[in-house]
Formats: sequence, structure tokens, C-alpha cells
Amino acid sequence: MIKKRGYLRSILLRSAIITFLALILPLQLMAGGKKDESGSILTVGATPVPHAELLNLVKDDLAKQGITLKVVEFTDYVQPNSALISGDLHANFFQHIPYLGSNADWSNKLVSAFGVHVEPFGLYSSKFKNIADLPNGATIAIPNDPTNGGRALLLLQSKGLIKLKDDAGLNATSRDVTGNPNNFRFIELEAALLPRSLDDVDAATINGNFALQAGFNPINDALIIEGAESPYVNIVVVQKGKEQDPGILALKNALLSQKVKDFIIKTYSGGVVSIF
Repeated sequence: MIKKRGYLRSILLRSAIITFLALILPLQLMAGGKKDESGSILTVGATPVPHAELLNLVKDDLAKQGITLKVVEFTDYVQPNSALISGDLHANFFQHIPYLGSNADWSNKLVSAFGVHVEPFGLYSSKFKNIADLPNGATIAIPNDPTNGGRALLLLQSKGLIKLKDDAGLNATSRDVTGNPNNFRFIELEAALLPRSLDDVDAATINGNFALQAGFNPINDALIIEGAESPYVNIVVVQKGKEQDPGILALKNALLSQKVKDFIIKTYSGGVVSIF
């Protein structure tokens, strides 16, 4: 009888331990999630140049504040927003406001936390050294996404090479071209592929980050280029309501610093222009 009572107490004790663990483990997991959300771990998606380079530059600055910055690199312009919406990222850094606004799902769920720099958009060629050398009927590659395609056409218009409809706006397409004295032909390609298209076309309009990544110096190598007054400021984007999260504010202070500004001036030779 004594053995049975001891056996029963042992069973009850094990049961109590299991119940305690079942209650306490979820609480510990929840506490861990809250710690992550508070900014102790900050995961940011970015295209490699210059965005990931700038983020990696401030890793140590954030570490001194107890924040571990994890940079996830992407080579396209769609996945970073999808990953941010799904919660796989706390923020991303690769796009400008017109691009964010080009997709209702993105603009309904995501918002700019702050702007950092402009990457002047340029027209490049591996066959011609000057814009005047482009032949009649030249083939020009432009990005196939609406905002950057429109940006390319607006650049060409600003240099007097084409004329667009008055109401074409930022999302202009080749169908909006009303004046084309040089009979340029336009083909649309994914933005990341444009540098590799230069052997197959006469010229290509290339985003600043992809031009830098391909080894171009935008100031020296572009046939024509946007000025620093460009409205296409590159922004750090977060889910709506997360703009004031501690980790995001710390990232803002780190990126909008003299250290980063000096690095941009020294490293990119005008191919990236800080706005702060």
C-alpha cells in the first residue's frame, strides 16, 4: 500500500512538471518574439549596391545599441516587398516612392519610414561614347516595371530626345511617345538584366544601383544622367504602423549620419547622392 502511494505521488509529480512546462514554454517563446519585435534583431532586405553596402556599414553602430542587424540581399524588385508583407523582414531598402505606389497591395500595407539617397538614373552604351552618336533607329532598352520604365522615358524627354503626352506622368510607357525624331525603338527588360543587355542593344537606361553593381561610374560612363534634383529618393520601407519601432528609429539615426554621407561621397563618385 505504501509502495502504491509512492508510485501515485511520482505520477502526480511528473504530471505537474509536464503541465508546468506546457504553460511556461509558450510564455518564453512569446517573450522571445517580443524581444525580436522591439528591435534587438532587425532583418532588412536590400539590393546589393549601394543599399546592402550602406546597411553593412552601420552594423557595428547598431550593435553598440544592442541591435543585431541582419541584411538579406535580393537581386530583383518584387521579392523584397513580398517578404516584408509576409513578415519575413522588418524593413527593406531598395526602392523609391513611385515604385512602392505602383502596386496597390504594397502601398496599402507598406509605408516609407525615411529617405536616404538618390541614385541618378542614366543611359549607357557599350557601342557609343556620346549621345549624339546614337544612330537613327537605335534600339534602347528600358525597365519593364511601370515606374522605372516611365522614369527612363522622362529622362530621354528631359534631354530633348523624345516627346511624351502632356498627361503621361511618372508611369509613362512607350505608347505615350508622341515625338521621336530619331526613330528610337524601345524594348522592355527586367531592370536587373539591363546591364547585360548592352551587347545586344544600342543603349540601355539603367537604375543607379544596377549600374554601380555592373562596374559603371554613372558620372563618367552614362551618356545622359538625372540630376540630384530627381524625385526618386530611395527609402527604407516598413509595414504600416511600424515607422516608430525602436529598431527602425535606430536604423534611421545610423543611416542618416555623417559617417554614411562621407562614405557615399567617397565611394560612389556622384553615382549615389545623399539627401541629408
